[in-house]
Amino acid sequence: MYAVLETGSKQYRVSAGDTLQIERLDVPAGQPHTFNRVLLVSNDGKITVGAPTVAGSTVEADVVEHIRGVKVTTFKMKRRKGYHKTIGHRQELTIVKIKEIKA
Repeated sequence: MYAVLETGSKQYRVSAGDTLQIERLDVPAGQPHTFNRVLLVSNDGKITVGAPTVAGSTVEADVVEHIRGVKVTTFKMKRRKGYHKTIGHRQELTIVKIKEIKA
């Protein structure tokens, strides 16, 4: 059984026991979280597609920890103008472990 859920404007295909990194949630580490935006559920080959979400289906997950992603460095330059600029960014991430899919 698997489901496609949406969080942080991104879609993830998950099944029970999966661990994934998503954009940061405002939930303390060690607490459960419920994802209500379930777009698709597949149960033993029987696929249910939502319009836009599947009614009554949720994905239960535990928040494992909050981390920061790898640093992405961007360098901007305009030749012969003396302009150069370095910008760095680290994305705030949350690691969640999927407990179960309720369809």
